[in-house]
Amino acid sequence: MKNNLKRLLLASSVSLALAGISATALGTEDSDGLNSARQQSQIETTYALSPYLRAHDIEIEVVDGKATLTGIVDEDVYKELAEQIALGVQGIESVDNEIEVQADYVMEASTDNERSFGEVVDDASITAAVKSKLLWSSFADGLDSDIETHKGVVTIAGTTDSDETKSKIDKLALGTRGVRSVDNQMTVDPDAKTAATGSDEDISSGQAISDTWITTKVMSTFLMSRNIHSSDINVSTEDGIVTLNGTTQSSTENALAVELAQNIKGVKSVIATDLGSLL
Repeated sequence: MKNNLKRLLLASSVSLALAGISATALGTEDSDGLNSARQQSQIETTYALSPYLRAHDIEIEVVDGKATLTGIVDEDVYKELAEQIALGVQGIESVDNEIEVQADYVMEASTDNERSFGEVVDDASITAAVKSKLLWSSFADGLDSDIETHKGVVTIAGTTDSDETKSKIDKLALGTRGVRSVDNQMTVDPDAKTAATGSDEDISSGQAISDTWITTKVMSTFLMSRNIHSSDINVSTEDGIVTLNGTTQSSTENALAVELAQNIKGVKSVIATDLGSLL
């Protein structure tokens, strides 16, 4: 989410700068037109980044601080969301929401393999998440891998030392938020020796791993994992021993939280006696 917001803010800043330069040269009337274009672009970009709105056909027109929305969505909540996003853009004073709601509406699928801007951002975020989770894991320490994502499908290439490690990598990647499937093309070589290259791996090469580092990575791993409600789990670490408390949605989620924490580098053991489950 932070990466998406940074991209949006950057795009908005560039548009604002261009609007300011053009306004000086062309006068107030043209400046108003550029402001409308900037506001329309910002709304369109936010819709493209939204997983709830990008799958709908919505058109935006902005004139003098008024945004007119047309198109089709399949739920009232999406019509309301589109309006609230438009109202949240600076300079938008009113919204004429003419979006139709059709319960059976399905946007026509693209006939090519080209990704939308929102899908490109999602894929980049997924790749970063999978790379980070592998980087922090004890079983993939110094892993020689190449990870790419296209429309939620993660492809992993490289070399690993065993079928067991390859299977763990599959599970870790598949459990990442936004991942639709995993194509693990890694070859297994028992004699493979991987070299640590990143700053985080340097921690595992004989240097002590701090409790703060462990706690941060456990919490980040929970946040990136699709089947973990991270806001309901508290994490603390002392001398490499991780303690989890709070509430999970099920015993399955409980067990997964323990497993994910145990897989983080530097973790000696996990205590979850105070981690309850609703089911």
